[in-house]
Amino acid sequence: MCNSTMLKQEFLKKWIKGLHIYNNLNKCITISDRKKAIKLSADVAIASTRKATTHWSKALMDDVVSRDGNNIILVQQILGGGQNAEKNNSGLITCSKRILRKSHNNIIACRKARRRVVPRCVKSSSIARKLVKNKTRMLKSLVPGGQKMDGNCLIKETLDYIVSLRVQVDVMRRLANAAERFDP
Repeated sequence: MCNSTMLKQEFLKKWIKGLHIYNNLNKCITISDRKKAIKLSADVAIASTRKATTHWSKALMDDVVSRDGNNIILVQQILGGGQNAEKNNSGLITCSKRILRKSHNNIIACRKARRRVVPRCVKSSSIARKLVKNKTRMLKSLVPGGQKMDGNCLIKETLDYIVSLRVQVDVMRRLANAAERFDP
C-alpha cells in the first residue's frame, strides 16, 4: 500500500496546486466556477499522477485542454512548465497490423456467415458474444480514450483508471471529513 499512499500524496499536492493556480487566474469565482475548478483540478491532478503513461490519462488531459483554451495554462503549470500540455497526435492509440488483419478477417467471415442459412434456434455462444460486445462498448464509453482501444488494452487501462479513481475518491473523502471536523 506504500504505492497507493504515494499516489494519494502526489494527487493531493497536484490537486491543491491546481486549485491555487485556478484561484489566482480567476479572482471573481462563483459557486459554479468553484465546482468547475474542483473538477478540472482533480482531472488534471489524477491524470498527471500517471505522467501520461496510460492512454486514459492522455485522453483526459486532451479533453481538459479541448474544453477551454485557457485550461492549457492550468495544465502546464500543474505539470511544471517543462512539459508541453498541448494536444498532439502522438497520443492517439495506433492499431497494430495484426489487429487490423484480424478485424479484416472477421469482417469477411461475418459476410460469409450472413450468406449461410442460420438455424432458427439461437446458439448460446452468439448470445454470449453479443453480451460481451455490448459490455465492451459500454466500458469504452466510460474510460477516457476507450473508444480507441482494443480489448486487452481496454481491460488494463480500465483497471488502472479504477485504481486512480479510488485514490481520488479516498483523498476527497478524507478532505471532506477533515473539513467537517473543523467546521462546527
